[in-house]
Amino acid sequence: MMKRSQVSEHFKKKTEFGEMLDLIQQSEKRSYGLVHNTFYEIEPDYVDHFRKVKDTKVWHIGPLFQFFVEEGCGNDVSDKHDCLSWLDDQKPKSVIFACFGSMVRFLEAQITEIALALEESKRPFIWVVGKTGSEGIGGLPDGFEERVKTENKGLIITGWAPQVEILKHSAVGGFLTHCGWNSVLEAVVIGVPLITWPLYAEHFYNEKLVELLGIGVGVGADVWNLRFEISGPIIGKQRIIEAIEVLTSDSLVAKRIRQNSKELAIKAKKVVEEGGSSYNSLTALIEELKVVKLIRKP
Repeated sequence: MMKRSQVSEHFKKKTEFGEMLDLIQQSEKRSYGLVHNTFYEIEPDYVDHFRKVKDTKVWHIGPLFQFFVEEGCGNDVSDKHDCLSWLDDQKPKSVIFACFGSMVRFLEAQITEIALALEESKRPFIWVVGKTGSEGIGGLPDGFEERVKTENKGLIITGWAPQVEILKHSAVGGFLTHCGWNSVLEAVVIGVPLITWPLYAEHFYNEKLVELLGIGVGVGADVWNLRFEISGPIIGKQRIIEAIEVLTSDSLVAKRIRQNSKELAIKAKKVVEEGGSSYNSLTALIEELKVVKLIRKP
């Protein structure tokens, strides 16, 4: 693990991650062009700069999952998940949804702090902890699962969870996330404010974008992990609780975050409609590939 300011060292030293980045860059140079799952309105300055510095064609056609939603597939839950029924009984914008992706493996000590924070925040929650072994979830405080279930404080999901459907539910008011790009885009489109906890890969860049857009608040994570097994340091429960309180309060900061999220969601929905930036970019990509196919046809 290392401070985020040290991540660039991978470009200077021969590390496993650095070698992977080199391969990606070499592949980009050999490619006809680059297709990105993003949209112009979310990061216009970055898009313009990228097009200037990259000596290749670039198309920004995201958020891709929204095209599937528009077509009525990809996020259909034919058998309603139990968590959605549970959400039906919660107050609007009251629930914290906590999910750190399918690959993150926290230390048991960190699991303990997350559990205590969710319980002591006095906010209803859904927590996706991923797959567990026969021993169950290691690190949960004594009696935690029983209290949560008995007092109806929240839900713990140990398998697959319908993330988009959860985020779309009117009861969800905040998303505690590792800042994976798909998760960030889904929250942006749906208009759910974020509590950011970046861990590895490009997560810290995504968190910075969330900060610049004014659509979230961070728990204060500042250590970049090389692998999915997160080795520390431990984020204490109080920092998590404070982030939840900031996001769910009636303060001017919280109101501004919620308003920014709402306004950005409106823009995000329009980009895949006819005439929208991603719609036009995807159309241009398709037409160009048609021309390339005709030119290269034997």
